[in-house]
Amino acid sequence: MKVTVIGAGNVGATTADVLSYRQIVDEVVLLDIKEGLSEGKSLDMLQATTLTGSLTRLISSTNDYSLTANSDVVVITSGVPRKPGMTREELIGVNAGIVKSVVEQIVKYSPNTILVIVSNPMDTMTYLAHKVAGLPPNRIIGMGGALDSARFVTYLSKALNCSPADVQGMVIGGHGDTTMIPLTRLASYRGVPVTQFLSAETLKQVAADTMVGGATLTKLIGTSAWYAPGAASAAVVESIVRDQKRIIPSCVPLNGEYGQKDICLGVPVIIGKNGWEKIIDIQLNSEEQELFNKSAEAVRNMNNVLATLNL
Repeated sequence: MKVTVIGAGNVGATTADVLSYRQIVDEVVLLDIKEGLSEGKSLDMLQATTLTGSLTRLISSTNDYSLTANSDVVVITSGVPRKPGMTREELIGVNAGIVKSVVEQIVKYSPNTILVIVSNPMDTMTYLAHKVAGLPPNRIIGMGGALDSARFVTYLSKALNCSPADVQGMVIGGHGDTTMIPLTRLASYRGVPVTQFLSAETLKQVAADTMVGGATLTKLIGTSAWYAPGAASAAVVESIVRDQKRIIPSCVPLNGEYGQKDICLGVPVIIGKNGWEKIIDIQLNSEEQELFNKSAEAVRNMNNVLATLNL
């Protein structure tokens, strides 16, 4: 299996590294527009394989998309990262043109690929990819829900004082500080609802911490996070290439599901060799549905900015 990662910044390089050292795929291609960046990081990873024992083939280039030909999956991380105080909306004008160009180049060389969109604002960039790629809807996946859910599980495990491996939880809605919806009602600790262990006040704080999880890290380190986003991207790729059929909250196009149309938004889906294969209806209660509708409205407002950019 061949996977291409576009963008050799922190998130892209971490994605490629996880795919390599875990030997999830046979071949990883790492591309970037900056001269020497992907080559340098790929060489560093290659040297690491002599210590980890990974047999994954690593290929790198500055902007040579011919090397990406016949990729089974392409992870797109291209674009500028969110800086302190910068909203996801402000990223649209900069990153939309970059993502559109990347998608067009990728589809030219890999017309049957599956795209995993990481670039921010992720919901809007996923929507843009659907509009320009010409691929079946199930072959484009926005990664945000996997990352947000990982952060949710982290905060839950800290509140429970237990291993994250014993906790399950998911986040749906938009991939934004005010648009994501941590589903505390459905979270569990070894199958037991977390509501039996944690107070309503604690769960409210866990949800709040999850929602600003990205902004918290940006404030602490001065740029967007990369370890968890890279691992989350690799997890989505793994579910595809190994046909794991995992349920992963992902940004996909909705056509009436959850009461929404003409939008890409985070919902639980089964991910396998064909991309996202089924949207799971988890029967939101009235409060959750209202939050989902508000999230959709906010994301749709961001999507409307695309119409002003003359892409």
